[in-house]
Amino acid sequence: MIRKLLIVALALIPSFGAIAQTEIAKGDVNLMVVSDLGRNGHYDQKPVAATMGRIAEQIGPDAILALGDTHHYGGVESVTDPLWMTNYELIYDHPELMVNWYPVCGNHEYRGNTQAVIDYSGISRRWEMPARYYTKTFEDDGTTVKVVFLDTTPLIDKYRKKTDTYPDAVNQDTEAQLQWLEKTLTEATEDWIVVVGHHPIYAYTDKSESERTDMQKKVDTILRKHNVDMYICGHIHNYQHIRRPDSKIDYVVNTSSSLTRTPQKIDGTVFCNDSPGFSVLTADKNNLRLNMLDKDGKTVHIVNRTK
Repeated sequence: MIRKLLIVALALIPSFGAIAQTEIAKGDVNLMVVSDLGRNGHYDQKPVAATMGRIAEQIGPDAILALGDTHHYGGVESVTDPLWMTNYELIYDHPELMVNWYPVCGNHEYRGNTQAVIDYSGISRRWEMPARYYTKTFEDDGTTVKVVFLDTTPLIDKYRKKTDTYPDAVNQDTEAQLQWLEKTLTEATEDWIVVVGHHPIYAYTDKSESERTDMQKKVDTILRKHNVDMYICGHIHNYQHIRRPDSKIDYVVNTSSSLTRTPQKIDGTVFCNDSPGFSVLTADKNNLRLNMLDKDGKTVHIVNRTK
């Protein structure tokens, strides 16, 4: 396959050096990754949405992965909640963004009606959420990428205990989800395996440490066993790329598409940055690349895996 190269920008990163004349190589499979969207168009949400449309014109994404918190702050009440318009439909309105969006619930969705987030699939042509956790395989020109979508909020004990704030978290069967994850990864035969969810396994954040330790105990043990390629999440509102010395997995925090926070390095940090933006995930038989873009479309970091 002849791959078209898109010259995106020159990016200067003071803490980590420069990436000169960065290129996004369009792969056989091309996906956009967004998270922590919903600000009713405020902060950087509209500029990021505009840049997503411009980049989508150039790469032709097969789909968009939405990794939770599409609705700040209290989720949605129903499939007709006006927040669907002000947080989503009227913001991401570029024609090239009218591809399928594959979402997961974030903790803010769990503050509202989580079933409505699933049921919205029957309202919007592009919102494709068949269940709280599910898989989707993308295939083109012989390259296959399996994306495994997790429902991470119920996997974290602190949310299950706060029944007044997250009323539906305690109702979810976490053991069933983890058994499903084990079975799904055991049977996976695709070229690349990417697992996504809302909450990080490893990341710098001032949020409760128990969030990460719960994810490490319940999820990371399964991911390591099956040697998945990447785990990508949101929640922290910045970019982080972490490689642990005892794991072959690339752990990635995707930035917020609206309001960001300043990160710091932790053990295993390869890169961190507070730019708002989104990522582009491309794959062919030999390469899996996650391109982290800022709100202007400049590449600030690339996570690269090769076979």
